[in-house]
Amino acid sequence: MTETMIRMSGVSKRFGPIAAVDGIDLEVRRGEVVGFLGPNGAGKTTTMRMLSGLLSPSEGSIAVAGVDVLENPVEARARIGFLPENPPIYGEMTVREYLDYLATLRRVPGNRLTESVNRAMERCGLTAVANRLLRNLSKGFKQRAGIAQAIVHAPDVVVLDEPTVGLDPIQIREIRALIRELGGEHSVLLSSHILPEVRMTCQRVAVIHRGRIVADDTLESLEKRGHGRSIHFARWRSLPSPEALRAIAGVADIHPRDDGWLIGALPESDPVPELLRLSVSQGWDLRELTPAGGSLEEIFLQLTTREERPEEGEESAA
Repeated sequence: MTETMIRMSGVSKRFGPIAAVDGIDLEVRRGEVVGFLGPNGAGKTTTMRMLSGLLSPSEGSIAVAGVDVLENPVEARARIGFLPENPPIYGEMTVREYLDYLATLRRVPGNRLTESVNRAMERCGLTAVANRLLRNLSKGFKQRAGIAQAIVHAPDVVVLDEPTVGLDPIQIREIRALIRELGGEHSVLLSSHILPEVRMTCQRVAVIHRGRIVADDTLESLEKRGHGRSIHFARWRSLPSPEALRAIAGVADIHPRDDGWLIGALPESDPVPELLRLSVSQGWDLRELTPAGGSLEEIFLQLTTREERPEEGEESAA
């Protein structure tokens, strides 16, 4: 029995002259929860659609549990559960009807249908709302129903695309706990651009930028790369231009966050004194300047804040 549940080799996807995904290699082993991390437009969604059989790659090969997605698409899809960013919810159905329907489409045998649906509802915390219409549920419960449909047929691989987008903090915590539990039975590939999500749910991280995998390692190994330089969060009343911040001596990169900027320093450099001086002389009215914790955030910035090309991934292609 193969221990590699996902194998992508030299996979590219082009939309005309634009390479949304450019020659990536990615492996996920049995029982792993792997974060697929990258900024918006990096190629995450295109990659996951190819893995799930919704798009054909322009080049390369994809196998799920040893089954080639292109040569045996029906068998490969039977081994995958996919939750897209917008869950495929049928509002006029109850939760039980919805899962019954999708389990039937995925060829769950009739003598196992009720058991499979009940188990998926129990794992996703849906038993109490089994007979309610999906359209009347909160977004958090709809997201749970989306995850339930992805696991109702007991797939080897579960692919989750931005599973906590739009949820409130309590719902996010519950969905993250559910994702960690899934890793005990399935191999999980979790797409996100939210760093705390990856840190709290995944054992390994693959970072994609401009359609290419730029890092693939454990969280511990990635975080070791962040040492040797500082990063600060700064917030002003009058927001300075990105160009003015990049021109400060010792600044390596900047990245917007909330209503301010994350400012990364070059190794052995300290741009803070000049940043303070300019904030006063230019009248920016500095409101906050604090060290930004979390070296995973630092390495993510190092890998993904280079100058962007004009055509940015699948969004531009679309």
